[in-house]
Amino acid sequence: MAIIEGRNPVIEAIKNNREIDKIMVANSAKEGSIKKIIGMAKEKNLIIQYVDKNKLDEISTSHAHQGVIAQVSEYKYWELEDLIQSVKEKGEDPFFIILDEITDPHNLGTIVRTADAVGAHGVIIPKRRSVHITPVVVKASAGAIEYVPICKVTNIVNTIKKLKEEGLWIAAADMDGEVFYEQNLTGALGLVIGSEGFGISRLVKENCDFTVKMPMIGNVTSLNASVAGGILLYEIFKQRSGVK
Repeated sequence: MAIIEGRNPVIEAIKNNREIDKIMVANSAKEGSIKKIIGMAKEKNLIIQYVDKNKLDEISTSHAHQGVIAQVSEYKYWELEDLIQSVKEKGEDPFFIILDEITDPHNLGTIVRTADAVGAHGVIIPKRRSVHITPVVVKASAGAIEYVPICKVTNIVNTIKKLKEEGLWIAAADMDGEVFYEQNLTGALGLVIGSEGFGISRLVKENCDFTVKMPMIGNVTSLNASVAGGILLYEIFKQRSGVK
């Protein structure tokens, strides 16, 4: 059993028909969106348990439960083959985000939230040396985790090779690359974003088709992974949608 914390994440879980065991609501939180959650839960005959706020504080791992926590089934990761097939069925050019050892749950959650905003078809993470779906990730995603498929793979390099066989071009986000907005980022594409401290591993970068960078003139030579990812993802969205 897992938990989802926060008002927006719980609302999205209910809307997406997530298997929910019960929803715990703080006795003191009955205004605004809490009323909406209670109403939605009653419509779907979900169990609502009113508890003391201190009880939620004890359970919470994000420390930002906003007066509501839902006990839910464990998150079900996608298989890579199913993820690829789902995009084929839509008849769209695939757009995947590949994360190379992202360990900060806030970064993962924020990237998933941005992935939903720009219409990415899925986020791919490694099974080892990476943060997985946790309550903090769910909270940081603001509920987007309910809509963006997350695929957990054994080997990122082999996954990149598989995606290339499926016709994707793989771009690596790295300071050794070409300026990102001068590159063609349309078509079937995978974007690799590296870890917060070490960037993209050498072997992963060697298996990418090309590398893109963000020019910077400040004293700090790198950006937070989720911030960098957001900038790149919106450039991809801009090019794919034809927005000027």
